Amino acid sequence: MTILNTNLPNLIHRGKVRDTYDLGDGLLLMVATDRISAFDVVLPNGVPGKGVVLSRISAFWFRQTAHLVPNHFLGMAEDVGDTYPQLAEVPLEVAKRAMVVKRAQRLDMECIVRGYMAGSAWAEYQVTGTIFGKPAPPGLKEGQRLPKPIFTPTTKAETGHDLNMTVEQVEALVGKQRASELEETSLAIYDFAHTYALEQGIIIADTKVEFGVVDGKVILIDEVLTPDSSRFWDASAYEPGKSQPNYDKQFVRDWLNGTGWDHEPPAPELPSDIVEKTRQRYREAYTMLTGETIPE
Repeated sequence: MTILNTNLPNLIHRGKVRDTYDLGDGLLLMVATDRISAFDVVLPNGVPGKGVVLSRISAFWFRQTAHLVPNHFLGMAEDVGDTYPQLAEVPLEVAKRAMVVKRAQRLDMECIVRGYMAGSAWAEYQVTGTIFGKPAPPGLKEGQRLPKPIFTPTTKAETGHDLNMTVEQVEALVGKQRASELEETSLAIYDFAHTYALEQGIIIADTKVEFGVVDGKVILIDEVLTPDSSRFWDASAYEPGKSQPNYDKQFVRDWLNGTGWDHEPPAPELPSDIVEKTRQRYREAYTMLTGETIPE
């Protein structure tokens, strides 16, 4: 089944992939639909069951990283219906894709950590020899591990493309002390996840996390360490100097680039074989990381 849109009461936000609803009492229902975006554009067709994988992987990582930073996760909607009677009218297929979370004041930035030369970092380095505007060692290859992970925050654009943020811009947005906290926490999450995932056969090349504030304290929100928000590479086939075999949506990006699309709406529709291969890769990533399988 493919769910591209949901239609429940009290919708408060419809993002590129997630539909978020107000459950009252400071709670939200965050539904990961089967929509897929690339280059900040939502594609016309989705990937069956993708939302189930995204929500379950996020739930897994929220539990795994809770010792590093508090988060907004309270439970998968399909599991906590007895605790939250507001969920009684939520259809099962939607509940499978949804998390019940605490409402937070979102910080309007994306905290990106890069551990390897990939994506926009590699594109920039090829042209200028810099990463995020800063000098980088000469002679780096595509896919090569960086001497240490780097923090490269961006704006969070609801439409159009996210833009790089300088340290000064982040400090202007959230204050100097909090900016430092966000960087340190983002790097700690990445380091922990990279070590864990590598033992399961996956290299997390980079990732995006988001934060909010509850009672004056920073918490981790939205999604975390999913194939949508991260690059997941096959560790067994890793070889610097080329594009890496992956378990994320790079497969979709590569196909889109091959069409000559200019990364502006409207996006082309994905062919059925690309959709199916993407579906399989997301499910395989979940199984490798968690040791569990999702029923078909």
